Amino acid sequence: MAAGETHQAIEAIFRIERARLIAGLARFMGNVDRAEEMAQDALVTALSEWPRTGVPANPGAWLMTTAKNRAIDAIRRDRMRERKHEEIARDLDEAVDDTDPGEATDGDPGDELLGLIFTACHPILSADARAALTLRVVGGLTTDEIARAFLSSEATISQRIVRAKKTIAKAGLGFEVPRGAERAARLSSVLEVIYLIFNEGYAATAGDDLVRPGLCLEAQRLGRMLAALMPEAGRENAEVFGLLALMEIQASRLGARIGPDGALLTLTDQNRARWDQLLIRRGLDALARAEALGGDGPYVLQAALAACHARATRAADTDWPRIAALYDRLRSAMPSPVVDLNRAIAHSMAFGPETGLKLLDEIGDEAALRSYAPLPAARGDFLFRAGRLSEARAAFEAAAALTRNAREKTFLLARANACD
Repeated sequence: MAAGETHQAIEAIFRIERARLIAGLARFMGNVDRAEEMAQDALVTALSEWPRTGVPANPGAWLMTTAKNRAIDAIRRDRMRERKHEEIARDLDEAVDDTDPGEATDGDPGDELLGLIFTACHPILSADARAALTLRVVGGLTTDEIARAFLSSEATISQRIVRAKKTIAKAGLGFEVPRGAERAARLSSVLEVIYLIFNEGYAATAGDDLVRPGLCLEAQRLGRMLAALMPEAGRENAEVFGLLALMEIQASRLGARIGPDGALLTLTDQNRARWDQLLIRRGLDALARAEALGGDGPYVLQAALAACHARATRAADTDWPRIAALYDRLRSAMPSPVVDLNRAIAHSMAFGPETGLKLLDEIGDEAALRSYAPLPAARGDFLFRAGRLSEARAAFEAAAALTRNAREKTFLLARANACD
């Protein structure tokens, strides 16, 4: 293999192994920054040695052993500098795995990676910090890539990640998978972060792009990773498969959400032949596993809602009464003004626009919805379908004034003009 090809192969292997490598090192060293540094050192060593010796049979284990040896050297230097005590070096030597770098290392890499995910998504961090840190240390995205994805500056994202790492270090968190009730509580935070990343890709809240597929793909990858690592038994784990099903099914529509002119297309206007059937099958399989575990939580219910659309080959075939009933259940499982809004939309489709308008009137004074563009947009749609065109136009214009997304504004103004 030519040197250039070997370097490409090494970099590809490192991208695959990076998260597991950092997870194991973070657990070993108790510090994410040092773990990233040692992982990078292992990559540099591989780039130097593998072109001469060839890629080892177990490259992940080779990288882990090399990085741990570097880590132990660094810890020994630090502690010897601080305490000048020879016993520390002997204690560390006993902790070193003396096996050949090509052999497997101690510990379950799945547990280590899961521990890293749970730590990066710890609720002591803000939602923005959790998302940025997860994308950095688990997803392997650069700070520049994360900044561009969230339309922020690289300095802001870098600062956010640094503060998150300091908070974790100050709290003395172990890079381990929590157990029992603590794991159930922390799991909701992990799922929240992954879905936050997905949603920012699926419906960008600001900027010129309506969707950012790269973020959706990263969230799906994290969801698949989590589903593969978590034990299936346990009702609370149904939500893991529920979230994965929801993301897979929603992502299946990405290629059909934007029209040739760059405008957003609603579900009823999308060309369903362009929906990704592989992702739909994956989503339905994950939903079946979630339901087999007895899941009836928010993510499982939202996945069931998405499945109703996925199973309808034509918009006219959509089972709106079932969707309305699912929203009634979701409202109990996850009370929120946004769920109430979507429930109103479902009931309007199932039972007519006037029914939807009555439900909107019940939530119109919600503080959380006062500056929320989808509320007047939904009202405009109901009024348009009810034939009340002048009122519909005013509602669409109000929605356009509220949105921060340039493409969505164009779409809403086009709907307002259609009322003429």
